[in-house]
Amino acid sequence: MNLSMTRIQAILIKDYKEFSRNYAVSLMVLMPLFLAFLYSKSGSATIATYFLSINIAFSMVTTYVQCCLIAEEKEKNTLRGLMLSPASLGDILIGKSLFVFIITMVIVALIIFIVGYSPANLFILAIALILSTVFYIAIGTLCGLFAKTVMEGSLIILPVILIFSFGPLALALSSASPILKIAEWLPSSQLVLLAEALEGSYTTMDVIIPMASIIVWSLVTWIAAGFIYKKRMVD
Repeated sequence: MNLSMTRIQAILIKDYKEFSRNYAVSLMVLMPLFLAFLYSKSGSATIATYFLSINIAFSMVTTYVQCCLIAEEKEKNTLRGLMLSPASLGDILIGKSLFVFIITMVIVALIIFIVGYSPANLFILAIALILSTVFYIAIGTLCGLFAKTVMEGSLIILPVILIFSFGPLALALSSASPILKIAEWLPSSQLVLLAEALEGSYTTMDVIIPMASIIVWSLVTWIAAGFIYKKRMVD
């Protein structure tokens, strides 16, 4: 796969301009920060509370913005031109993901600062957050390829926000309803379990299992996104 940094940079700049012009999408990045501020004032200082804001940011910023940017391209009929351009699949996917990746990292860092979270092992947690960002970008890309307009993309993304943002909360009810135990394997839940393990005397498996789970989710979702993308090229 031939990658062109010039094309990737051009797509990055194009996404930034579209993002800055669409206030309905750009203002969404402030919502997780507002929620983080409210949680910081509530006095609750638990891992679950910290990561509720972070997981909401992944859904409402990473997935939502990525989905809307792609849906807007489809609505304006510019995505097909991009697909038929000399830019490779890697150029397009990386270019359209890089801007959202940068925005996500900034928002997550601000949330951690606002809620006053001090990770016991910042290096391992940072890797997990980066892997999670890659996964949520993949989900946003997949949703965007299915949406025909920005409005439709906003509706498609709602199940993602509900399932992945609040999935970890279902673990608290798993003792009463064992079926909710399946929520443990969501990437958002694995991220919380990893963070909780890092606060104590964790083992290697406590780190490997959550990391591997998030990687598997990312690979499956990106493969699906790549398949749908190629199918859209020959529609």
